[in-house]
Amino acid sequence: MTRILIVEDDDAIARNLADFLRGEGFDALTVPTAAKALNIADGSFDLVILDVNLPDGSGFALCSALKGKLDIPIIFLTASGDEFSVVTGLELGADDYIAKPFRPRELVSRIRTVLRRAGKASSVFELDGLRVDTERAQVTKNGKEVFLSALEYRLLLVFISNRGVVLSRSRLLEEIWDVGGDFVNDNTLTVYIKRLRDKIEDDPADPKLIKTVRGLGYRL
Repeated sequence: MTRILIVEDDDAIARNLADFLRGEGFDALTVPTAAKALNIADGSFDLVILDVNLPDGSGFALCSALKGKLDIPIIFLTASGDEFSVVTGLELGADDYIAKPFRPRELVSRIRTVLRRAGKASSVFELDGLRVDTERAQVTKNGKEVFLSALEYRLLLVFISNRGVVLSRSRLLEEIWDVGGDFVNDNTLTVYIKRLRDKIEDDPADPKLIKTVRGLGYRL
């Protein structure tokens, strides 16, 4: 599981952000000061989310210290999107920044992008007995291997990459168009979603993984 260190002195922000990231499948730990961050930061963490303003110093100084100690991606949280903060953070080696107030899902998207660039993105996704190892292209359900067609597997990856997001049928069609040489239309999509549910749901008649959102589409 991807481990994220959140360095944020506002307890409410830190707690809510950590809870949200845990719900997205990350292991999140929070600390309120630069000193504590330096004390616990080690190779077990995959990414740091760092506030610019900390009670015991500048987030910029902490960024430099962490980069000197570890090869780890850093995303800055800044109270303002001013050019000086952005440029300073990036020049010190930060991988991205996001201004407060931010939309949690935008931050998650930034996190995943930075992890992919850094080669630290987890290749294993797990949810309710479903396990997908993208490096091996292997899918298991409750410990038993599930065999998917190329289009079924691509469809599952689209859902995993957009966990929690409602995906319209048109968006899904765009994502899986002509995978495996098959013609994909709206009716075909319905068939493949049913086939995928038959293979990964405990009860396909009452799906818990791929949910239908009436009038909008589907959500993992």
